[in-house]
Amino acid sequence: MTESVTTTVDNAAPAPAPASADRRPNQRGGRGRGNAAAGKPAPRPARELHPVLVQLAQLHPVLFGENVLPLKRGIFQDLLALHGEALDKAGLKLALSIHTRSTRYLNAVASGAARHDLDGKEVEAMAPEHVFHALVEVFKRKKPREGQDLQATLRRRMAQAFVASGLSREAYAERVQVRDEATQALLDAALTEVAEQDAKAEAVQRAYVASGSGDIRAFADMYGMDARAVMRQLHRASQLQAAQA
Repeated sequence: MTESVTTTVDNAAPAPAPASADRRPNQRGGRGRGNAAAGKPAPRPARELHPVLVQLAQLHPVLFGENVLPLKRGIFQDLLALHGEALDKAGLKLALSIHTRSTRYLNAVASGAARHDLDGKEVEAMAPEHVFHALVEVFKRKKPREGQDLQATLRRRMAQAFVASGLSREAYAERVQVRDEATQALLDAALTEVAEQDAKAEAVQRAYVASGSGDIRAFADMYGMDARAVMRQLHRASQLQAAQA
């Protein structure tokens, strides 16, 4: 099943709020004394899950429970084959559509986690383009807190997703098709930052090799660098060499 990350569908529909004395005007024409009178916002009404999603959470809690995992492609057919008599086909199709468009599922995809089968086993790596588009959609839904720069955070996550893909810039651009200018500009900035960091990593590796030192900590101390940062840069430089080979 291919996830769509361009359409937002809530994971559940709002349940009708129960009537209460606090919601009704009092005899003097004012409102009842409840959370609002205490200076607290009224709680959001509970959301009612699609009944088939409730079934799926009971049948496969590892995939559809409190924490969710990315699903293998073809999971719809697998579920019908295993639970065909218990699950309504049309309801299952709608439930999976709701589930795979939910923010918590998109977060799972954006993390880069592998796809899983009905037994909860990893069966396929998540495609880089699916990670990218899920990441973009998740950030579109976020509401920034005061002083929070979501664009900078998204740019950093894009850079991490690109590095994790193991692809070259050209191959990544071919896989990840971006149609709006703002997202493309953000991706370009992320890739440029990665290129700058990679150049530094390769420079550190050359200096490390030239120093003849077999001790990373001693090398880092010699140049006033953090040993952990040097280790990360040397590891990244080795990845780049392997990719080029």
